[in-house]
Amino acid sequence: MANTPHLLIDLLDRDLEADLEDRPNILKDRVEALPPETKTIVIDEVQKIPDLLDLVHLLIEKKQGWKFILTGSSARKLKRGGANLLAGRAFLCALDPFVSMELGDDFDLNHAMRFGMPPYVWNERFPESCESFLRTYTYTYLKEEIAQEQIVRRIDPFRKFLEVAAQSSGKIVNHSLIARDCGVSDKTVAEYYSILEDTLVGFVIEPFRHSFRKRLRSKPKFYLFDVGVTRALSRMLSVPPVRETLYYGELFEQHVIIECHKLVKLHSPDTRMSFLQTEGGREIDLVLERPGMPLAFVEIKSAEQIHDRHIDALKALRHEFPEAELFCLCQEQHPRLTDERIHILPWQEGLKVIFKGRPANGSSAI
Repeated sequence: MANTPHLLIDLLDRDLEADLEDRPNILKDRVEALPPETKTIVIDEVQKIPDLLDLVHLLIEKKQGWKFILTGSSARKLKRGGANLLAGRAFLCALDPFVSMELGDDFDLNHAMRFGMPPYVWNERFPESCESFLRTYTYTYLKEEIAQEQIVRRIDPFRKFLEVAAQSSGKIVNHSLIARDCGVSDKTVAEYYSILEDTLVGFVIEPFRHSFRKRLRSKPKFYLFDVGVTRALSRMLSVPPVRETLYYGELFEQHVIIECHKLVKLHSPDTRMSFLQTEGGREIDLVLERPGMPLAFVEIKSAEQIHDRHIDALKALRHEFPEAELFCLCQEQHPRLTDERIHILPWQEGLKVIFKGRPANGSSAI
């Protein structure tokens, strides 16, 4: 956009926000006064003044060639206030942290496991600065998004909930246990999780069932959107992840699932992500229902060498789902295919196979 004339309306400017809140028609006047070569209007933090969306709708209908880019960190205020969401007149995009594929040779798994994937931590490699950024981000989220928008009545229980939710990230949600830890009701905990989803801080993965009705009756897992933010909220930034520990394995699993979630949104938005728990207590980390393609069952292991015990759960699925593709994404260096046709793949190569829709052959890199 650097070479394109544009108008920026930054609602973080308190004076501008107050002016437009009192007199929203100023936006219409400013746009109509633009020179002919300026056709792009950017409104940042648009959720602060939902009434502006009606004016944007009106200006779009004038068909003067204007293009609007509306950004914000939360759709909650717009949804709850009945704002004009421009259905059929706008494309909806979410700006996530980096995906490892975008970074190419600059990607460093150890750095990603410690500080996550926000752009700042890849531009600033000093550990102290990365830690400071993540702590500041979480504080700003509490202060700006939650307190100033008055999303919750009391900030202290929500602050405690955030820490507990971070510690529980990637695990099955138990509202009762979390409510007990936070000193609030089960209903309040459910509302808190809804806030995290609406403010794009986390996402839910439902359990896989053959019946969609059964799927909705079971407890989901919840993931925060980035492992660096998870570590900041759970007060673990000063503890570097160490290989071959339970903590490292849990973080690695979260990292790969978050990568999958971003890739689904980018390349395969009709794909459904879930996880599988069998009656015998076995668990499959990820199930991908890809339209027009076989089911993909994915186990995620941080190990550098996969043994039979790592893929027992996948083996048990072959009889029930003979047409499914079975993957183990791990830190082995080379792809291989077992006798049970389980594809053991370096995790990044596995993601490319799964999301480019190519048949896995277990023998050659993409």
